[in-house]
Amino acid sequence: MKHVKRRILALILCAAFLALGCSQEPTAQADGPAWETLSVVSETPVRYATEFSITQYTDGYELIEIPATGRLLLVPEGAGTPKGLPDDVLVLHRPIDRIYLAATSAMDFFRALDGIGGVRLSGTKEDGWTIPEAQEAMARGDMLFAGKYSAPDYELILKEHCDLAIESTMIYHSPAISEKLIDYGVPVMIERSSYEEDPLGRMEWIKVYGAILNREDEASALFDAEVASVEAIGAQPKTGKVVAFFYITGTGAVNVRKSGDYVVKMIETAGGSYAFPDLDSGNTLSTVNMTMESFYVGAKDADVLIYNSSIDGEIFTVDELLDKNPLLKDFKAVQNGDVWCTGKNLFQAPMGLGKLIGDFYEVLSGTDKTELTYLHKLNGGN
Repeated sequence: MKHVKRRILALILCAAFLALGCSQEPTAQADGPAWETLSVVSETPVRYATEFSITQYTDGYELIEIPATGRLLLVPEGAGTPKGLPDDVLVLHRPIDRIYLAATSAMDFFRALDGIGGVRLSGTKEDGWTIPEAQEAMARGDMLFAGKYSAPDYELILKEHCDLAIESTMIYHSPAISEKLIDYGVPVMIERSSYEEDPLGRMEWIKVYGAILNREDEASALFDAEVASVEAIGAQPKTGKVVAFFYITGTGAVNVRKSGDYVVKMIETAGGSYAFPDLDSGNTLSTVNMTMESFYVGAKDADVLIYNSSIDGEIFTVDELLDKNPLLKDFKAVQNGDVWCTGKNLFQAPMGLGKLIGDFYEVLSGTDKTELTYLHKLNGGN
């Protein structure tokens, strides 16, 4: 079986790296039951996400299935790998507490579950994190940099007995790396929360990490609280405000979200309307580049402009915005001083999407805006 060959290969490699500190062999596992004798006990309820499922089997075994990328079997601590497993199932023996995390956005799920201690290896350097807990863990040496996703430090990963590598879909550009990790005995999970079309679907991925960390009750409670908060906002009357969410690229084009994108759904949940309600380029990307002239036509009369800092970086004044293109001075929102910018920490905070919807609502409804989490108003407006 492939998983047996991988364990043998990992032992051989571990011996080869003795001089590098890999002095302990993986703990021998007890014989497991036959896979066909295990039966389904329950399934984790999934309300909004479409990119994963979690199934509980007898004797405490759990199967995480990410249809686009593969299946992972969580084996209870002290139990053995079931015999006769399908070849495409990768095995993770609990406790899973020496993770190599190359999918940056997933760190927020670990933070929310108080599980950053389970991430031993990072694909991002200390100064690349905007999550304080991750920065602090790296400063203490509790979390080590093990190379970015495209150039992992295999020697360190093996030395640290990594029990799971979590990759973003960027690994699709370097498939040999994922294959090599698996051949070395390190299971690989490809994170796909960013492919969820519903913002609550993205947040629901906390259930995947709750299963990995064996904190499923906490994950469900956190998610249910977010759902309740978002539903309360969605139940408020519509504001009638039109919103344009955008950034200006290095070539001068304007990047906007497609009309079915999750950010647009967040704006609509907060009571707004999107300035480009029928925008679709026919490809799989979530954004579209358009000329400033086309953006001018669609967004000149928008009530609110929100500048997306995730790619281009934060701006803080209207003058900085106008430096990108002076035509923006004619926009209604600029003249009325209703121009906002997202914080640079947004990409690394998928569990903050509920708070961002709350920020959108406060901006659109005209309520108190003194405690916004992810938005700030550009200085220099009216």
